Amino acid sequence: VQLQASGGGLVQTGDSLRLSCSASGRTFDDDSMGWFRQTPGKEREFVAGIKWTAGHIYYSDSVKGRFVISRDKDKNTVYLQMNNLKPEDTAIYYCAITVGVLTFVPVEWDWWGQGTQVTVSS
Repeated sequence: VQLQASGGGLVQTGDSLRLSCSASGRTFDDDSMGWFRQTPGKEREFVAGIKWTAGHIYYSDSVKGRFVISRDKDKNTVYLQMNNLKPEDTAIYYCAITVGVLTFVPVEWDWWGQGTQVTVSS
């Protein structure tokens, strides 16, 4: 399984960015895809997740109302639309896949992309 994340960059407070993650290597019908983020010295943090087939969506409280996760099943791609970005959103963002229950715990996810840097200046 391969995950390729893209779309990060340097933006200002209040700006928007859209991250993309294309996946390949398996059928994702029973999987979930999600986004995590990590800053130096901190543990990886769940951001958003989506059940691939049913489309059920989950967000962390820190991004709820500002970020939107979606997926394009034909393209095997998951997106993270990030609006009203804040300096505390600065992190490396990782996409991931889990074949089990969608949890907020990084170690329970099975495959990871390489990460894309998002930097929000104040």
